Amino acid sequence: MPLLTFLPPLGAVLIWSGNMTINQLTVGAIAPSSIAFLRWVLALAVLTPFLAPVAWRHREAIRRAWPKLAVLGLLGMALWQGLAYVAAETTSATNMGILAAMVPLLTVLLSALILREAPSLGGTLGGVLALIGVAVLLGRGNPLSLLELRVALGDALMVVAATCYALYGVMLKRWPLDLPPWVVLYLQAVFATLFLLPGYLMGPMTPVDGHNVWLILYAGIPASIITTFLWMRAIRQIGASQASIFINLMPLFSALIAMAFLGEQIALFHFVGGVLVLAGVIMAQTLTRPLRRTNEDCIAD
Repeated sequence: MPLLTFLPPLGAVLIWSGNMTINQLTVGAIAPSSIAFLRWVLALAVLTPFLAPVAWRHREAIRRAWPKLAVLGLLGMALWQGLAYVAAETTSATNMGILAAMVPLLTVLLSALILREAPSLGGTLGGVLALIGVAVLLGRGNPLSLLELRVALGDALMVVAATCYALYGVMLKRWPLDLPPWVVLYLQAVFATLFLLPGYLMGPMTPVDGHNVWLILYAGIPASIITTFLWMRAIRQIGASQASIFINLMPLFSALIAMAFLGEQIALFHFVGGVLVLAGVIMAQTLTRPLRRTNEDCIAD
């Protein structure tokens, strides 16, 4: 598989890592309902001048596909990213990182149930290996210490959010839409904004000021527009199961970002966990033989 096909998921995960790093900074600076809504308002303000005319030209296809676009906007934009802001108020960044790492394995499971895709040997073993690497990273060298974490409301919300995003990837693969990718992104953002509007109106409505405007800018442009487009492209190129393996790189990227911009020190467990995560990603991309043999495989033999 060409190396260029790995750039979209890597780019998306790198931007997400930055977003996870500052996620805790929204606590106290802006209400979850406000940033979840305003980020998509900003995204629509940037996209509308360019994409509204294109969407109008595809209005017949949109009319046929709007229920699917609404579901995708709800799962991949409103719930996945909105619930993460709410979860940050009652759980730690460590817990959020652990639960976000469930997305690849959830995607494999949902792909098998919904798409009837047999999980590959590399996808299964690589996913488990990468998850062990994440546990080493987040457990600071002692994965068993994660068993001592208490379950909070935020943890439950992150489980729901991770399931929503895994389902988003699977349904995006199942529903090939006869629309340009940017139009698909734009319509998902429209529906996500509509879904998030009631929560924003019910408040509390946090005023935009110098302390939180940069959070909205980052969330609205790189973490909303660019990452969604890159992720949709990744799913189209390599599939939901393989693309989701890259999410296991988020703890590693987050540690490197913290080291570069916050002056945090990288310990031995960061390197051990990072090697395990990278090995899992490489294994998932190279060992593509299905775990179980199909009738077609037996006939070919």
